[in-house]
Amino acid sequence: MSHSRAPGVDRRLFLTSVLGAAAGVAGLSGCATSSAATARSGAGLSAPLAEKVPSGTSLKISSYLNTQQLQFKLAKLPKLPFTVSSWVNIGAGPDVINAFRAKSLDLANNAGIPPIQAHYQGYDAKIVAIDVTRKPNYLFATKPGSDIHTVADFKGRKLAFSQGQAQGVVLLRALKQAGLTYDEVTLVPLTSNQFFTALQSGQVDIAPLANSQAPAYLKQYEAKGARAITTDVVDLLNLLWAPSAVLADSAKAAAVAAYIPQWAQGQVWQYEHPDAWNEEFYVKTQNLTLAQAKSVTALANKPLFPPSWDEAVKWEQETADLLAEGGFVKEFTVNSLFDRRFEGIAAKAVAAEYRR
Repeated sequence: MSHSRAPGVDRRLFLTSVLGAAAGVAGLSGCATSSAATARSGAGLSAPLAEKVPSGTSLKISSYLNTQQLQFKLAKLPKLPFTVSSWVNIGAGPDVINAFRAKSLDLANNAGIPPIQAHYQGYDAKIVAIDVTRKPNYLFATKPGSDIHTVADFKGRKLAFSQGQAQGVVLLRALKQAGLTYDEVTLVPLTSNQFFTALQSGQVDIAPLANSQAPAYLKQYEAKGARAITTDVVDLLNLLWAPSAVLADSAKAAAVAAYIPQWAQGQVWQYEHPDAWNEEFYVKTQNLTLAQAKSVTALANKPLFPPSWDEAVKWEQETADLLAEGGFVKEFTVNSLFDRRFEGIAAKAVAAEYRR
């Protein structure tokens, strides 16, 4: 792919509008916090994980749309050996990074791109658990009245692009696969919660939507000429990550290690009980019809927790390199994003068919 930059796209605009204007100061404070935590806990990030979570330990954990609590409740998982002081209804990568900086969040569930973006901003955080996705989680939706039918038709069009979210890298990978260079399209900097409005208003021609979001959009606009364009592009990584300051605290690191098995088991339960999940989550909390819920669940990925993270590291490096090609981040080696003390914890918590 060409290293050309998309016309009209200012990287400074991305860093301010998409990622928050406080990146520089907050990144420095994050590094200072990490150093302080390391000093308090002795060996910090190089210390072996404690086998038991100390009494009084608490974590603030992300749970977008309250998914985690519902999974744990329906799966009847054991009580966690620490206190969840708050379940934070947050999902988008840029929002998670800002919450990490504000110390209002200790552990989050995201795709592979937010840790890359955090590193680019100078904020120190690490990946602690990995679930590999083999099928696409996203499709491309067109604006109403569109004549776009394939990714090749994206040439010369305005594309919704969120640099700090999974949707962004899926778009970049789709363009590369179709042989389109960045200067052949216009990337419009938005966050995913702005995509619906941007499509409806015609601000963009295309936006990547999660499989779970697409039915609601198409229900409203398909009759007006909107359509879905599917590809085989996957966003490989579904992961847990945490600020290095949290992981340098031996008590909190032990709590993270105790949380990971239940995170994995909750996903397995959801996958194995689609009918219950359709009813309890999609119908009751997301207001989808049962038919819509079933269409979303039919596209669900089987959760896979690899005992080795080598494939994940390779994928993350490819993603970072792809972003660097477009001038969105600087080149770097991604090994530093992984805290391999936690490698294999998720895999050991699930049946053999979910370890891969």
